[in-house]
Amino acid sequence: MTIDSQNTSKAKIEKDDDEIDLMALLLVLLRGWKLVLFFALLGLVIGVLYSRYVNPTFKSDALIQIEENSQGIAALGESISELVGSEASKAQTETELIRSRMILEPVVTLLHLRIKLANPNIGAFDKIKTDRIDTQVNTSEGVFLESGKGRAQVSQFNVSRAYLNHEFTLTKTKTGFVLTDGLDDFKGQLGQAHKFRGSNGQVHITVNELPDDGYPVTIHKQSLKATTDSINSALSVVEQGQQTGIIQLSMTGDSQEQVTNVLNQIVLSYIDQNQSRGSEETTRTINFMETQIPALKATLESSEATFNEFRKEYGTIDVAKEAELLLTENSQIDTQLNELKLKKADLTTYYTSEHPLVVQINEQLAVLNRRKREIDNTIAGLPEIQRDFLKLSEDTAINREIYLTLLKNYEQLKIVKAGQIGFARIIDLPISTYKAIAPKKLQIIVLALLLGAMLGTMLVLLKNLLRNVVKDPERIETKTGVPVIATIPRSPLLSRIGKSKQGTMRLLAHVDHSSLSYEAIKSLRTSLIFSMPNQPKNSTVFEVMGGSNSESTRPAGKVILITGESPGVGKSFISANLSEVFAQLNKKVLVIDGDMRLGELHKMFNLSQDNGLADYLVEGRGRLGKVDTASIAQSASELNIKNFIHPTGVDDIDFIPRGRHPHNPASLLMSDKFTQLMTTLKTHYDYIVIDSPPVLAASDAVILAQSADKVLMVARYDKSIEGQVTYAVKQMHKANMQVDGIILNDVQRGLMDKYSYHYNYAYGDTK
Repeated sequence: MTIDSQNTSKAKIEKDDDEIDLMALLLVLLRGWKLVLFFALLGLVIGVLYSRYVNPTFKSDALIQIEENSQGIAALGESISELVGSEASKAQTETELIRSRMILEPVVTLLHLRIKLANPNIGAFDKIKTDRIDTQVNTSEGVFLESGKGRAQVSQFNVSRAYLNHEFTLTKTKTGFVLTDGLDDFKGQLGQAHKFRGSNGQVHITVNELPDDGYPVTIHKQSLKATTDSINSALSVVEQGQQTGIIQLSMTGDSQEQVTNVLNQIVLSYIDQNQSRGSEETTRTINFMETQIPALKATLESSEATFNEFRKEYGTIDVAKEAELLLTENSQIDTQLNELKLKKADLTTYYTSEHPLVVQINEQLAVLNRRKREIDNTIAGLPEIQRDFLKLSEDTAINREIYLTLLKNYEQLKIVKAGQIGFARIIDLPISTYKAIAPKKLQIIVLALLLGAMLGTMLVLLKNLLRNVVKDPERIETKTGVPVIATIPRSPLLSRIGKSKQGTMRLLAHVDHSSLSYEAIKSLRTSLIFSMPNQPKNSTVFEVMGGSNSESTRPAGKVILITGESPGVGKSFISANLSEVFAQLNKKVLVIDGDMRLGELHKMFNLSQDNGLADYLVEGRGRLGKVDTASIAQSASELNIKNFIHPTGVDDIDFIPRGRHPHNPASLLMSDKFTQLMTTLKTHYDYIVIDSPPVLAASDAVILAQSADKVLMVARYDKSIEGQVTYAVKQMHKANMQVDGIILNDVQRGLMDKYSYHYNYAYGDTK
């Protein structure tokens, strides 16, 4: 049936609204609940397996306090503090120091952390099955690893540089053990140190224990940098708060005992280094004093001996008051000079002569020396004996004072060193809680469940975006410009029969005559009857639906073409059941399987596909060849059309199957023979229902539509693609053929379906 340009313009496809329909998105998700549930359960399974696969992670922590200044020396007096000095240490600096190799290397050496043992027989399934895998434990005695066959212990493993990070395998034998790397095999005794020479260097190893029954254990030695880097990756050193001086150290690992041991040794290594650094000044000062005390003692003894000899020789001399004052001042100056010289000697052990403190002491020495020279000049005028007496007594007093002062400071510094503890102290040592901090199984499972559900949701939305299936009659009407004249619900009973392959008759009238599907087919019949063209204007409804079947008064039969956009939409189902409900009106109906390629309409009636439309057209074309139109009628009569029309077993329904598969179906349908066939059949039948191939699969539907009074396109609910249906309608329009209506087939009702109101209500017997 052709249409003019005005009708074509009215059938243009409208554009989709840009607004997002949130309810439609929700319904899309609800309709895809199976996919969402599948991925949610998949995520749940993965989360459970992962939580069992991952080894538990344990944590141990410690606290250290960093004091701003060392208080040990200052507590003994200002003079000692001045001798030793003080040093401030910031917590931020100490956090970086703790991470240094200076602190970590002694720990690595003590605990043999560079030695790595592993169980090669542990697979992914074993990790999931046991929920926890034993890892190595390092102590000062060696490295231990528990396995299902026993324990492995290695107390020494040193290799040359070429063997670093090179994996070996240890296996117990009846006589000892075998160490192999695939190239070299080294044999040794348990509990004994061995030295092997391989192709890449030397290997020093002491194996104490190995699992029984030849159970292998892999071993390799890391480089120092790789080991310290792995420690730092598991070690956290942060200052608690701001400017508190409290440093928190925490370490994580697969073994609670391991992380506690390693962290404990790190804390002790830092404290030892800190204490050694804090007492360094005191140690240097004591060493300097120990070198000076014997010399000062000898000088004092020499001056005392000289003074005693002088007194024996000359007796006691009374020094005048003026001379006494001068001598007293001179003695004080000498004392100050000696103290300054002592301090200068101490400072020059740390600083150069250009240091400000050294320069300052030199200036003070110059002033005192000038005053001493003035006093000496004054005393020079005294009698010679008195001068000698004063000089000897002065030397003795000065030497005694210097010696006693130095000896006193020496003893005090020894006390300080004995009690000096540095500026860092331990607040909390690490302890083992044996409580895993990871994996948090419940959180992992819940997160995996949510991620799975989110992935399922995204796939549902993506699937809906990429494959926008037909679900909404109003939407498909808007997109195609063709009305949806019927929605055919799914028949649950017929679906079950189709799945179980029981029975051969699939007509609703014989299988599910009281279903909503059957009522929907009847509604389609009613719609078609009242919309058929060229109905007598004065005919009543009764006459139209139940009039005489006399051939002399019969009007031309109405041709209904059933097509679809793609295979599998239910064209044959609609064609067969629509024919059956037309036959109920005492109308003579002919069903033609117009799909000469893959038509299966004959299965609906349990008939054979042979001797059908293709056979008729091929036979007629072969006999007639090229003839004029006037001779077609006579030729058709000679061929006897009735030989290709088969009864179906249903009253008033005849059937023409598709016949054998021809090589040119479209050419046969465009022949004059087919046109004459349709003209002849219209005079014998009230309704002719043609089941055609899909529009997008072949051009047969466009050719068959030329002979049709009504062109109906079947779209399958939740399967047909909106874009394909729209394109199929466009293809018909391009051929100047109008699609009169769309039949939405196999509609499923549920709470998730927004347009479930398109269903009909069952009325009458529902048994």
